[in-house]
Amino acid sequence: MSGGLRVTGLDAAYARGPQVLFGVDLVAEPGRVTALLGPNGSGKSTLLKALVGLVPSTGAIELDGERLGGLDLRDRARRLAYVPQRTQLAARLEVRSVVELGRFAHREVFGRLGDEDAAAVERALDEADVRVLEHRRFNELSGGEQQRVLLARALATGATALLLDEPTSSQDVRHALELHRSLRALAARGCTVLVVLHDLAEVRRHADRAVLLDGGRVRVAGAVGEIVRADHVLATYGVELEEGAGLGYRLPDASAGGDDA
Repeated sequence: MSGGLRVTGLDAAYARGPQVLFGVDLVAEPGRVTALLGPNGSGKSTLLKALVGLVPSTGAIELDGERLGGLDLRDRARRLAYVPQRTQLAARLEVRSVVELGRFAHREVFGRLGDEDAAAVERALDEADVRVLEHRRFNELSGGEQQRVLLARALATGATALLLDEPTSSQDVRHALELHRSLRALAARGCTVLVVLHDLAEVRRHADRAVLLDGGRVRVAGAVGEIVRADHVLATYGVELEEGAGLGYRLPDASAGGDDA
């Protein structure tokens, strides 16, 4: 695979803590949405943090044919955009200023935004549906609103790979659907999308491939239909999969076959 994200033999552990990931192999292709699954504590969040250099790791990480191991955080940020499940950002910044932070890797530390930077910020505000919030204070927003602002910050980077940790967990139905529509549009433009999801029905509707983690190891990976099935769910989660249960939703202007939840 020349494009996309390839991870080989990844081990990871927090400083002075036990090992969390063991020999993880993973492939996420451009043009497809890859879901990262697994029970609580299986290492999903740690894996995303290791990929962007926030957790020490060993093994090979390759994006679009380039090894990332020797890059500093700034250079990685040009290539991999990360949306955490929770943020430590507590400053009373306006939303627009938070989104502008997504351009830090493309300019000097105290440099002004150039025309290309400004255009990227404008696109990100619209794509993440936070234009109406741009002059609000980030720390005064709801959890779901903050999550969308963090998505806009990630989109502003212009990175070719987007990593998201449970981005729909605090979203209402409409914004969850719109987020999935945005991820699908990004994939269609050739972006590599790797997203942590818990709702297996959501995975079935919105992802193309899935990687199932269990105890810090990859249990199985492949097309969603091959992964989200009764035997793997029982072995990993200890529950039986019931087909046909639950409600579904669709955006009013969605075309057939898309934007369901």
